[in-house]
Amino acid sequence: MKKNKRYGSQYLVAAGISLLLLTAVFQLSARTLPGFGTWYAHHIYSWIVKSVGRLTGLLPFSVVEMGLYGLLCLLFLDVVRLSVAAIRAEHAKILTVTGRRWLLIVSALLFLYTVNCGINYYASSFSSYAGLEDGTYTVEELEALCSDLVELVNESAKTGRQSYREHRSAWRVEAVTAMQAAGEQFSCLAGFYPKPKEVLVSRILSVQQLCGVYSPFTVEANYNGDMPDYNVPHTLCHELSHLKGFMREDEANFIGYLACISSENEAFRYSGYLTGWVYAGNAMARVDRKRYIELTDQLCEGARQDLDENSDFWNRYESRVSEAATRMNDTYLKMNSQADGVKSYGRMVDLMLSYRILNENLINLD
Repeated sequence: MKKNKRYGSQYLVAAGISLLLLTAVFQLSARTLPGFGTWYAHHIYSWIVKSVGRLTGLLPFSVVEMGLYGLLCLLFLDVVRLSVAAIRAEHAKILTVTGRRWLLIVSALLFLYTVNCGINYYASSFSSYAGLEDGTYTVEELEALCSDLVELVNESAKTGRQSYREHRSAWRVEAVTAMQAAGEQFSCLAGFYPKPKEVLVSRILSVQQLCGVYSPFTVEANYNGDMPDYNVPHTLCHELSHLKGFMREDEANFIGYLACISSENEAFRYSGYLTGWVYAGNAMARVDRKRYIELTDQLCEGARQDLDENSDFWNRYESRVSEAATRMNDTYLKMNSQADGVKSYGRMVDLMLSYRILNENLINLD
């Protein structure tokens, strides 16, 4: 029996090392082989979403959240075992077995992250498929975009200011419908989507200042159910965009905006336009503060109230924990070749401007 346990322990080490080597090979290939990331996103990752994403999507709860709690329980039990073993002077053997088990767990998580997320950072961008350019735009073009968004926010607010609690199930379904509708406009977004899932203990995301998170370990789109209502539809679509291999946050923000404003659901259109205004308005404030204030004053009372409630909500979670989470997120983005870190979230304004100009050109052609 002891011999079998020793061999079993050795297998754990061998499996862990093998997964680490495979992870390194995939990461190196993605970073050095031209076209590998794009090929992988289209031919391998898309299949993973259709199989693993469909399977985990059958469950009504967040699988990754339950897995997190399971790992925390396992970690607690291992700490207890090591403490007891230390008292009995048997800690060396227990430490070896525990270390090998955690080697396999960590190796498996790194492998899953790489094959279900990491490689996709090196795939072709959404803008290259959509014909959108990260060019330079005039202040006049930015002002025109902001003016349009103010009008659209005010119009959609009349029927779009709805309660997430009253429409939880319907919004999860609509997020899939909206993304599939966007896929009719841009084929790279077409295909299967699992329904996004609310994190049971959403406070976990709130303290990290996160609206949602894509889980590469279970191929799930998770979101914060505690945040203000208008944030929810855009976040649902944002997280679902990652399941098409678009990992850049600025592009995911734009895809979420695109899906929302293309939706037939009033709440989704309102969420898209108001989120778009936040990003475009912030850009306007940096170049012309006076004009930004004038445009802000033109927002309807309901929209201004929603923005105030949104600020109040996130301000409640400002802490050292949120600051540490932001720094970790910044480091994570830079490690995946997003050199601007968290600042890349603001670049969606260029995509919004390009999309607006593209639509104007199409209208003129008609």
